[in-house]
Amino acid sequence: MTPPPARRRRSGMNGSAPAHNLLRRGAIRRAQAITTYGVGSLIAVDHESFVVSGLDKADEHWSKDEAPRIYERRLARILDVEHFRQPPASDEHSKDGIRVRRFPLMHSCPECNELRRHREFNPPPGKSVCGTCGADLVPSRFVVACEAGHLDEFPYWHWVHRAAGRGTTAAGQCGGTLRLRTSGRSSSLRSILVSCSCGVPEVSMEGSFRKSALKDLGLRCRGTRPWLGTSVPAETCIRTPRTLQRGSSAVWQPVLKSALSIPPWSDGRADLLAPYWDRLRQLDSRAEVEDRLKFVFGDDIPVPIDEVMALLVAEHEEDPAGDEVRSFDHRYRALRNKEYERLRAGNDERERSHDEQFICETPLTSPAALEGTGVTGPMLVKKLREVRALKAFTRLADPNSATETYESALSDTRLNWLPAMEVRGEGVFLRLADDRLTAWEKHTAVIDRAERVRGAHQRLMEQRSSDPTQVLPSPASPRMLLLHTLAHVLINEWSLDAGYPAAALRERLYADEEMAGLLIYTATSDSAGSLGGLVAQGEPDRLVGAIRSAIRRASWCSADPLCIESEASGTGGTNLAACHACVMLPETSCEHNNILLDRALLVGTPEHPDVGFFATVLEHWQPAG
Repeated sequence: MTPPPARRRRSGMNGSAPAHNLLRRGAIRRAQAITTYGVGSLIAVDHESFVVSGLDKADEHWSKDEAPRIYERRLARILDVEHFRQPPASDEHSKDGIRVRRFPLMHSCPECNELRRHREFNPPPGKSVCGTCGADLVPSRFVVACEAGHLDEFPYWHWVHRAAGRGTTAAGQCGGTLRLRTSGRSSSLRSILVSCSCGVPEVSMEGSFRKSALKDLGLRCRGTRPWLGTSVPAETCIRTPRTLQRGSSAVWQPVLKSALSIPPWSDGRADLLAPYWDRLRQLDSRAEVEDRLKFVFGDDIPVPIDEVMALLVAEHEEDPAGDEVRSFDHRYRALRNKEYERLRAGNDERERSHDEQFICETPLTSPAALEGTGVTGPMLVKKLREVRALKAFTRLADPNSATETYESALSDTRLNWLPAMEVRGEGVFLRLADDRLTAWEKHTAVIDRAERVRGAHQRLMEQRSSDPTQVLPSPASPRMLLLHTLAHVLINEWSLDAGYPAAALRERLYADEEMAGLLIYTATSDSAGSLGGLVAQGEPDRLVGAIRSAIRRASWCSADPLCIESEASGTGGTNLAACHACVMLPETSCEHNNILLDRALLVGTPEHPDVGFFATVLEHWQPAG
């Protein structure tokens, strides 16, 4: 079911208009303002359409009371901000909300069929109706966008006058009035007809979605960014825009980055010093740190000096070695490495304060039950906190691709914060047995399958990158594909056993030369994140049954033999044996948008059963009873 539209307020002609002069429009959950209706996205409210405004003047209406600050130092550091803010609440008690601007401006009237800009219909104040007919105006169904994130109106005038020859007349110079109607013969683009009163032949919208449709008209992207307002100048852009449906997912895709709160940052005490960390990092001695804190707080320093020094040491441990300057991707991977270390080490609840946000303990039962499965080191994450921040957004990005193209900024100016949400839940962490994994990774057939996926993924990233020479190597190694597919089948299994819907469970993968683990957890902003019961699945005596059952289910797919024998599937061949009938998950659950999956690496193939890491588990599996 489509979620309810956002409560929004339409900006007046003056961006600094007082809040009580702005109209309320709809309501959404806070989480949707990060994942679905973030800055730069289009949102439909009743019969109107708006673009969510940028953050340049967000300080004027994202009040501290309605948009509370949240802190996660490790994530804030790599995103180069001081803190994060939750989107303003949209309940009946909120005084303000998230600002929006009307977009697209081109509207049509279903009664008189005129197609013109919204204000040219002379609607009454606060309404979106035709000043002549009184009918509700319909926002343009079509917009144009480019890979650089720019968004613009569909060039209806150029489209209807294209038969007159390219470049013969500037837009609107004919003096005619555009009209839009539907023939009613079908729901295709051929039935949507555009005409002009100057006398040019009526044309349909058929062909407007061709990749070169606007290029053939001699049009280039104008570099417009309507979410930032009219006061922000357009950027220079040489790209050719593409026609999109206003409600298409390709119009807006979020770039989300997340981090788990882990010690020593997870008890919340460090949040009190958030504005001062960058300055404290530059000090060389304990005495200098103490002097600085006394200068700021006087004698009432909120955090003991010993704890401050421990936090500074922990932060310096994540610094690049020597003078090496690492890319964002390298620093983001370093963040995962620290999480992996902490998940392995644990954090016993009995030794921590009530404010601790990360509790990770060893199971109560013996791990001997897992011998022979290839899985080891389960940890019960009884309490966790995750912060997900909206770093930027993309347009025209394939929703099934794990690559990020040009990232559009949320603001035209430098801000010291980003929108974010914090979620809490529970989870189970487990690792693959090193000896068995090392031997399995050396199999020629395993390497060949992983190389096929890696090559396809690398080509896809290079095709979608504005600079292919800067694309990092694909992460599609044998252990990455194995861990990813195992996480998917366990989520499907636990959605049946633990009482959670699959969409409420998430994966977090730790896969490189030094890591081979996965965390399956609940971290949702609604009640599904607090049902309890997932931690119990991590006890070895229950975990072994879940693993065997999950592998058994994965050994057969209703699309077999086509699925298991597939030479390539998914976007650009970035999957092998994987489909929606076996291992694919809801988008909310998967870190990689359902690519980099291969069920055969779990269970083997008819020709090469030894390709399956869990092939021996299938051989010795006996159904209960």
